[in-house]
Amino acid sequence: MRSLLFVPALDRAKLEKSIASGADVIIADLEDSVAADAKEAARAVVVDFLKAHALDPHRPKLHVRINGFDTPHADRDIDAAVAAGAEGLMLPKAAGGIDVTRLDAKIAVAEAVHDIPDGRTRIVAIVTETAHAVFQTGSYRGASHRLAGMAWGAEDLSADLGAVTARGPDGGFLDAFRLARAMTLLGAVAAEVTPIDGVYTNFRDLDGLRLECEAAARDGFTAKMAIHPAQVAVINAAFTPTAEAIAEAHRIVAAFSEAGDPGVVGLDGRMLDRPHLIRARRLLARAGVA
Repeated sequence: MRSLLFVPALDRAKLEKSIASGADVIIADLEDSVAADAKEAARAVVVDFLKAHALDPHRPKLHVRINGFDTPHADRDIDAAVAAGAEGLMLPKAAGGIDVTRLDAKIAVAEAVHDIPDGRTRIVAIVTETAHAVFQTGSYRGASHRLAGMAWGAEDLSADLGAVTARGPDGGFLDAFRLARAMTLLGAVAAEVTPIDGVYTNFRDLDGLRLECEAAARDGFTAKMAIHPAQVAVINAAFTPTAEAIAEAHRIVAAFSEAGDPGVVGLDGRMLDRPHLIRARRLLARAGVA
């Protein structure tokens, strides 16, 4: 899971086009992109979309961003998406691990009612959309075996804070938002799930997106959300381990193995310790060559 592409749930044409976008995950968005009086219509479109592509072996994974628990729409979203075969639900406005546990229970009921294999439906949580939520990012470990990723976002957080903007004159995030981003990364790693970087809203600025992706990958994020199909290729490239990185990781793993798995080994004049081995193994696992 490198790229997660948001698509407005009411737009049938965009949903269909998204299948060929190259994204690893398509997120049919029932939340922010749908007006309150159009929720039911959007839900019906998503159900049709999921059912139409359920048997396609070459498609991306299909997820649905449901409405939050503070709305009257969440339960109907969950039931409809699970019944139609969504492989994952994105939970907005998550306020801590307890919300993921709550969603897990609701999904389990829907899976049982609709004869879906238990545990099939995964969860991705957006965990920084309020100031309170930022302080709960350490509470997701053990919240649910369904939890697959934790993402952060600046837009709703800026509204909660009353911030005029999330970015400074240089284009970088301001302090509160850098903190939210870092807390998401730490919380996701602690929970042993995918850390997902937030969206880059200027979808025409692919150079800026590339720089932000490269910085996120350096920091430890392994995926990023997208709002436009044009962003997908840039995101996939940034979060795909290069041939050189894979080869180096293989050399590090081999060096420890050949030395009898000690605490420290020498390689090309460098002293490498266990953290180097852990990073190498994780990179190979992400590349699917471990």
